[in-house]
Amino acid sequence: MNNHIEVNPQICHGKPVIRGTRIMVRNILGSFASGESIQDIIKNFPELRREDIEAAVAYAIELVDDTQLSIRAHA
Repeated sequence: MNNHIEVNPQICHGKPVIRGTRIMVRNILGSFASGESIQDIIKNFPELRREDIEAAVAYAIELVDDTQLSIRAHA
């Protein structure tokens, strides 16, 4: 896991968040899915930096890759 992402059972029920915030990775990904740009996301979440948003996307990619490996291993 990269140093921008935190998973803590005491924060947002253990959902991955941007470290030091309660902004969940899923909110950032949802913003992208809705067509928002990085600039739009920063405007909506001014405590975020571009690096935080990039880290959220990288985290999601890592999860997808790990899930695909797990599925192949069990096939």
